Amino acid sequence: MAWLRNLSKFATKRASSSQRPKNTDPFCLLPSFTFLSHFSSTNTIEEKPCVKPVEYNYSGLEPTRPHEKPRVVVLGSGWAGCRLMKGLDPRVYDIVCVSPRNHMVFTPLLASTCVGTLEFRSVAEPIGRIQPAISREPGSYFFLANCTQIDAHNHMVHCETVTEGVETIAPWKFTISYDKLVIALGSQPSTFGIQGVKEHAIFLREVHHAQEIRRKLLLNLMLSDVPGISEEEKQRLLHCVVVGGGPTGVEFSGELSDFITRDVRQRYVHVKDYIRVTLIEANEILSSFDDRLRRYATKQLTKSGVRLVRGIVKDVKPQKIVLNDGSEVPYGLLVWSTGVGPLPIIQSLDLPKAPGGRIGVDEWLRVSSVQDVFSIGDCSGFVESTGRQTLPALAQVAERQGKYLAALLNKIGKAGAGHANSAKEIEFGDPFVYRHLGSMASIGRYKALVDLRQSKEAKGLALAGFLSFFIWRSAYITRVISWRNRFYVFVNWITTVVFGRDISRL
Repeated sequence: MAWLRNLSKFATKRASSSQRPKNTDPFCLLPSFTFLSHFSSTNTIEEKPCVKPVEYNYSGLEPTRPHEKPRVVVLGSGWAGCRLMKGLDPRVYDIVCVSPRNHMVFTPLLASTCVGTLEFRSVAEPIGRIQPAISREPGSYFFLANCTQIDAHNHMVHCETVTEGVETIAPWKFTISYDKLVIALGSQPSTFGIQGVKEHAIFLREVHHAQEIRRKLLLNLMLSDVPGISEEEKQRLLHCVVVGGGPTGVEFSGELSDFITRDVRQRYVHVKDYIRVTLIEANEILSSFDDRLRRYATKQLTKSGVRLVRGIVKDVKPQKIVLNDGSEVPYGLLVWSTGVGPLPIIQSLDLPKAPGGRIGVDEWLRVSSVQDVFSIGDCSGFVESTGRQTLPALAQVAERQGKYLAALLNKIGKAGAGHANSAKEIEFGDPFVYRHLGSMASIGRYKALVDLRQSKEAKGLALAGFLSFFIWRSAYITRVISWRNRFYVFVNWITTVVFGRDISRL
């Protein structure tokens, strides 16, 4: 019977194909890099089975042609870079973002995630939602990579992909040609050259920092309850030290003390009398706030159990820190929040510098020594020839600069000067002017500070207490970028009030 013979042939073919050796090498399962076929490449890549790739060198994105949309390359995904990308017109430009993270962190609420007041995803906004063109437009991309070099004279940036883990492909390098380049790489925590800070302290600038703090805190709580732990070791494990009395350090101290009062002492009864928080500051806490607000914050933090110590950290050791007066402070958790400084890549660039090592820009946020390069955010500052002071490293400064530069670049592009070396005769219009809207900080126990003065010497409204806490929350929930994350934040706040904070160590 014909159908029986066909069936036997099919079964034989199926059996022979199933006897091929199975591949257990994960690199053999990787798809070919055909998604880079629209990139030009000087090296021909041959697919060889079961060969672990070492490094790929692609030429990357070529310069745009006159009939194509000009390309804006944005380095960084912080407040400045994301506000810029949100405001750029995708009908005028192709937008390319290069960053080691694919999301923006809403830093004012990051301290709340360390103790479970908010979930981590509530403060992370994907780049594709901030600027949908990056996910939809054929000429716009996001690359998970670090910028390693900028060739401003050839309008090109050199990048290297970000990979992590042991069993992974090695990073490969590529280049991107740009018509307009915006450097918004941000800054890094300042350690002032103190030995041991990077090895033993935890910073609070990224989501993974908050996750590390939470895991460390909950681990110490559980270890301290184990039988046989000495009294001295239990006190060390449950001693949380925060270095830096700025808004970040004060807000984290307030959140932590509130977490201890409302959750830890109810669920860790055996160790409730051992856990404590110490805030170390060289000068006054919240130095940019009104004097009356600083005194109120000091009083409320002390009342909630935070010990305030004035001193300078001299050395950081694995289980204790040494102050300049020789005293030693043992710790189980050390959070470092003492300000920021320029990144190594910023220091290495052959570009003019502003005071403090930032990239020097003029009144229109241009790097004046080269064509078509702009810089915004914490990594930029006005050059001395402008007569302007360097702006503080604040989120509202970065956001305002991103909004201004987006409007300026849209204007340039619509005037037909979006391509490289074509904006020399364009009138840029009004320069960037920053007006400070005020400062806010939470201090725990449903209390906050609101200082609406434009400068430290100016007069203005200054509030403290529960009303300020309501203003603080209302202001920040409206500043969260997407409605999705606003909903997350609101639900998290309600859940915390009703059920308390989650203490699971995931």
